[in-house]
Amino acid sequence: MFLSIWIGALVAGAFLLTFHQARMALWTVGIAAWIAAGWFFGLASAGALAIMAAVAAPILLLLTITPLRRAVLSRPAMAGFRKIMPRMSATEQAAVEAGNVWWDAELFAGRPDWKRLLATPAPTLTPEEQSFLDVETEHLCDLANDWDSTSVWQDLSPEAWTYAKDKGFLGMIIPKAYGGRGFSAYAHSQVIQKLSTRCSAAAVSVMVPNSLGPAELLLHYGTEAQKDHYLPRLARGEEIPCFALTNPYAGSDAASITDTGVVCKGMWKGEEVLGFRISWRKRYITLAPVATVLGLAFRAIDPDGLLGGEAEPGITCVLIPRDHPGVNIGRRHWPLNAVFQNGPTTGDDVFVPMEMVIGGRDQVGGGWRMLMECLAAGRAISLPSSNVGMSKLAVGMVGAYVAIRRQFNQPIGAFEGVQEALARMAGHVYATDAVRRLAAAALDQGEKPSVVSAIAKYHVTERARIVVNDGMDVIGGKGVCMGPGNFLARAYQQIPVAITVEGANIMTRTLIIYGQGAIRCHPYVLTLMRTAGAGEIKPFDAALFGYVGFLFRNMARALTFGLTGGAFIGTPGGVAPQLKPYYRATTRFSTLLALASDLSMATVGGALKRKGALTGRLGDILSQLFILTSVLKRFEDEGRPVEDLPFVHWAAQDALARAGAAWRSLLANHPNRAAALFLKLIGTPFGLRTSEPDDRCAAAVAGLIQRHGPARDRLVAGSWSARIEVDPIAATIVAFDLHPQVEAIERRLKEAVRAGRIGRAPQNLTLLNDWAADAEGQGLITAEERALVARFAAHADMAIQVDDFAPDFDIAAGLARREAALAEAAKTTKKKAA
Repeated sequence: MFLSIWIGALVAGAFLLTFHQARMALWTVGIAAWIAAGWFFGLASAGALAIMAAVAAPILLLLTITPLRRAVLSRPAMAGFRKIMPRMSATEQAAVEAGNVWWDAELFAGRPDWKRLLATPAPTLTPEEQSFLDVETEHLCDLANDWDSTSVWQDLSPEAWTYAKDKGFLGMIIPKAYGGRGFSAYAHSQVIQKLSTRCSAAAVSVMVPNSLGPAELLLHYGTEAQKDHYLPRLARGEEIPCFALTNPYAGSDAASITDTGVVCKGMWKGEEVLGFRISWRKRYITLAPVATVLGLAFRAIDPDGLLGGEAEPGITCVLIPRDHPGVNIGRRHWPLNAVFQNGPTTGDDVFVPMEMVIGGRDQVGGGWRMLMECLAAGRAISLPSSNVGMSKLAVGMVGAYVAIRRQFNQPIGAFEGVQEALARMAGHVYATDAVRRLAAAALDQGEKPSVVSAIAKYHVTERARIVVNDGMDVIGGKGVCMGPGNFLARAYQQIPVAITVEGANIMTRTLIIYGQGAIRCHPYVLTLMRTAGAGEIKPFDAALFGYVGFLFRNMARALTFGLTGGAFIGTPGGVAPQLKPYYRATTRFSTLLALASDLSMATVGGALKRKGALTGRLGDILSQLFILTSVLKRFEDEGRPVEDLPFVHWAAQDALARAGAAWRSLLANHPNRAAALFLKLIGTPFGLRTSEPDDRCAAAVAGLIQRHGPARDRLVAGSWSARIEVDPIAATIVAFDLHPQVEAIERRLKEAVRAGRIGRAPQNLTLLNDWAADAEGQGLITAEERALVARFAAHADMAIQVDDFAPDFDIAAGLARREAALAEAAKTTKKKAA
């Protein structure tokens, strides 16, 4: 019996040391103590114990004595690693190293430190930022709407453009020292979100100058002279910037742009100076048709060695005035009726002096690093914010519409099929808004999490597509028929634009999220690659044996969690008790992801970056874990409002179901079948139990967005305040606001209906006034209540009706209105100039 205990102690001890990734010193002490215990209790012969010690001692000494380990094990390993290490170009390396890692690294490492996440301050606005959101942003929403911008102006109206410039919308990220607003990332995000609940052209026109573009590049890399010249002008809206990166033959593969600039000398301001002779073909450049200053990325070539460095310095960024000789700009693309200003720009052998290089001569060749570092932050704001805004528009308006719209004598929101769609809409909005908020909070803490920004861009835009599509299905013909009363059709048309820009979503999923994540977020891989390439044996040795310990640790953890179903995984203290299963599930999935990543890198090797289906599934697991933890963090940040629990449960269960589906698909399709079998046996020996939100949860979520209350208010917070005096589209909200009182009247009259004194309230709103008049005549309701019912009926009818037009769709009238307004704007401009 004692012998069995002694042997079991060896197995248990080794497992515990592996589970906790113990240092070799602890292994040495543990094995020595185990052998000593065997001798002390006489559990094995002296000869057997001596053989054990003779076998263990050299191995332990080799692994423990660092100089010996480096010489015998690490140097040969470094040579082998160099041979199999995937080669990265300079542009790939810049992309991988852009930004930094944050909570995403914790999720990738198999043992997330919850204190790090929960200690991140909740995003907040300063009083000045809140006032700007409540006043200036609200007014810009009043001035812009999707129908006028798409059907009349094909742009923002002149009045909206003027207001946006005058009030500093184009300079929100520019510091106050240069005349800008100096807003936080969260304030920037909130402004774009609100504008997107009203008008996509307004949102895009504001977000581009504040995102990846000249202002941000100047702030981080510009010379003092460039900052002093351009930033005040950009802040005042005197200059409108755009940035030209995309080339017809280098779209998503932007690092391969074929636009070139040859270093040469040329005349500038009356003297010969050093510069570039640049030729370019760019497209999809937002704000290009109206831009006054053009940011341009090109590949610099120095064949004559005029810069005294490399013959091909690399991608470089310049800032060129619109009226610079040779610049062709002004034509427009037509991106799916989004009608924001977007178009091409070209140039042939345009001489650009060196002073126009962003950052000056020292930054020649540094453009790709600039772009990747700025994109690492900007991608976390612009598209997540605008798509959360569109999603809130859909949920807020559709939730109100289904409450007031009746079919078969009941609100259409009462039908289970409709509730299923409503639940998806609301659940996805809760989740994507949580992601948006957490990403902005990270930026405001000084982080530049490139992997997180890619996750936010991809998953928020994809879920916005689901939300808007479901909304269109629910409102049916109301969404199909275009007109000023249609609140959703333009969003439906514009969703593919978000899917495409800032890295097409297919590429973002299969290459960027996991491609960067596998290298940047892994605790050892990037160090191994750097030190192996540089031949630095000391850090390589530490990383190599850290990696080995990390791999075996995750094997032990995965097996433990797999056998127990994760029931004994620890959870952070002080969190909502009812949500602890989600914390446990996150830790278990994190361990599975870490183990699957290491086995995939080991078995697939350098070919992994070409296995888009495999990396996409691994990236899906990482992404769903980030979404899930964003949801949990949001619930804590908002003070655990119990009313929001249906949203939380739906979003968390959906994320886990998606992560589970990705895991099962990974095992079924892994290119190395032995690795897949090992992962199944170690990580999920009894399978993986994840399920989508059930019907009860869906019904609870759907109910919350069909009635007034704090849960609905928090879900759509930050939206434009729809007012009937500004736009008749607000009729849906007015009717929704009156609906509870009308329902209360109906409930009060149930007894009279049963007694036959009055009929049931008709679902035909044109007859509702007669019904109310009858009730008033019998003394069942007051005159004030009859007036309230009349107001409800009028606005609800307005909400339900769809627009119709003259046979020519009033095109002539619309054009006349546009021309008259443009003429008036021109007069105003002349008066100001005079």
